Amino acid sequence: MAAPPDTESLESRINKATNPLNRDTDWDSVQAFCDQLNNDLEGPQLATRLLAHKIQSPQEWEAMQALVVLETCMKSCGERFHSEVGKFRFLNELIKVVSPKYLGTRAPEPVKKKVLELIYSWTLGLPDEAKIADAYQMLKKQGIVKQDPVLPADKLLLLPPPRPKNAIFEDEEKSKTLTRLLNSTHPEDLKAANKLIQEMVQEDQKRAEKLSKRVNAIQDVNESVSLLTQLLEDYDRTTNPQSNAELIQDLYQRCEKMRPTLFRLASDTEDNDEALAEILQANDSLTQVINLYRQQVKGEVVNGNNSANTRRLTGEQQWVNDTLRGPTPPTRPPSLRTLPPGTLSR
Repeated sequence: MAAPPDTESLESRINKATNPLNRDTDWDSVQAFCDQLNNDLEGPQLATRLLAHKIQSPQEWEAMQALVVLETCMKSCGERFHSEVGKFRFLNELIKVVSPKYLGTRAPEPVKKKVLELIYSWTLGLPDEAKIADAYQMLKKQGIVKQDPVLPADKLLLLPPPRPKNAIFEDEEKSKTLTRLLNSTHPEDLKAANKLIQEMVQEDQKRAEKLSKRVNAIQDVNESVSLLTQLLEDYDRTTNPQSNAELIQDLYQRCEKMRPTLFRLASDTEDNDEALAEILQANDSLTQVINLYRQQVKGEVVNGNNSANTRRLTGEQQWVNDTLRGPTPPTRPPSLRTLPPGTLSR
């Protein structure tokens, strides 16, 4: 009789892996959790929420086991999970464990030490995840980290080199030329083939860098816009805590600095309508939240409004008001060549 299919959830697997009754690390459950989060479409998002809850457990052994799971996943689960861990949403949950403003006075010392070691190891192993470095520097400024932890060699986050991409061979004309040169017996043809391969690899690397910059920039915009919008929805100049006011100010300044970045991205993406549409949508969201800040915090009149009415505008309407100044929005985002000068830099 065939064995029943494995229907365990990520939650049941993390419960097994962090069970306070475990006498030792349950490596089978740890690996099963990592494997499942890799296979599930929403695995990284759910996994970080589950891990954050377990890491904040008042039971030291449960929290330490959760940190072992997190460390193992960071070494074996790849870019999707790294990206989720590198978001402020999850990093803030770790910061709560070590900050005396939150759980720092109650959390066990070994748990706090392990959290700081992990964050520091990620700053070394994941230099492209800027928010991790920002979070660690903030902990230093607050005096929570007085000196960098000394990490054993086996605790460093060593990532495997990225797999070579096949996209370099997607140019049919160059691929045919390359095949002809490689099949030739003339030494000069083989030299030409080697040079062509190098050129194709460089072109692919440039494409990958552009894609990475665009994806990261749009993700930063969306996260900053979402958080600032949430804070502004409950903002009251007379009663708002000072800590919230400072955070709102920091987020606003961050949003303002993102505008030139979006403009540069749009200038570099004019031949890709889909990517340009994403950039324009991000700029639309950025404009809305900046206008909302000016109304709510500074009391300015923006587009005839001095209240939160901007929230009721759809993205398409706001795009018309703030970008095109026209009576009717186009059916699709225009080519960059047709955009008025300064569209994204206002």
